[in-house]
Amino acid sequence: MSIFCFANNQIQAIDKAGVPVTDLLVQRGYGIFDFLRVAGDKPLFIDDHLDRFFHSAEKMRLTIPQTREDIKNIVKELIQKNQLTYSGIRMIIAGGDAPDGYTIEHPHLIIIQAPLAEPTIHLPETGIKLATYSYQRQIPDVKTTDYLMAVWLQPWMKQQGADDILYYYNGIISECPRSNFFLVTKENVLVTAQQNMLNGITRKNILKVCEAHSIPFQIRDININELKEAKEAFITSSTKRIIPVQQIDEFVFKSDYVSSVAKNIYELLVQLEH
Repeated sequence: MSIFCFANNQIQAIDKAGVPVTDLLVQRGYGIFDFLRVAGDKPLFIDDHLDRFFHSAEKMRLTIPQTREDIKNIVKELIQKNQLTYSGIRMIIAGGDAPDGYTIEHPHLIIIQAPLAEPTIHLPETGIKLATYSYQRQIPDVKTTDYLMAVWLQPWMKQQGADDILYYYNGIISECPRSNFFLVTKENVLVTAQQNMLNGITRKNILKVCEAHSIPFQIRDININELKEAKEAFITSSTKRIIPVQQIDEFVFKSDYVSSVAKNIYELLVQLEH
């Protein structure tokens, strides 16, 4: 079955679409994107994703040629044409065809839909391992296509026996390459970073859930030394919701995720999708 996408200002089969080799996305990796899940015919939290998409475009001086409603209609048409049970939508603004390979000319929209495994309705009972690495992303509040460091670190990460990387800089934790980071203190207070990271949509929904259900939380700088004092840790993303963290470097969390703060929040998150 052919998968349809939006490229070159039209909906077409994905194997017919392309980006010019002179595009800034190809020449310099200059572009932004956003990614959301689709359950059946429902694009989840699309307004939140569009808010971030347009924010990213503005910060990167990229003019989106379509309006929010145009993009919603394109997404709706793709969902109807592709008829995927569960999927992800990737919205991209490429820098545009730049004859000099450097100047922003005419940014353009690409939207790709692809099959995606549906997250389980329960929090995974086993956690992952993170390896810490000192690094600060450029323009961290923007979801750019620049994942150079994250990709470059993959062999190193595997050497550490880790599943993902946790960035910190000057002793302050920020994020993982594709996820937000949370820890739970011994007093059962949820803590997440306040700066130098991407504001994730799942992160936003978790904070909304905490406010609605009187779960104590703090948005503040997290010193890397706090990890050894934490009760739990987890990472969040649009595709996986919440993933428990069992180990960071050599420190192993002793938390039982069957009766954890993460489990409670996960179940409340699932309810937001219905």
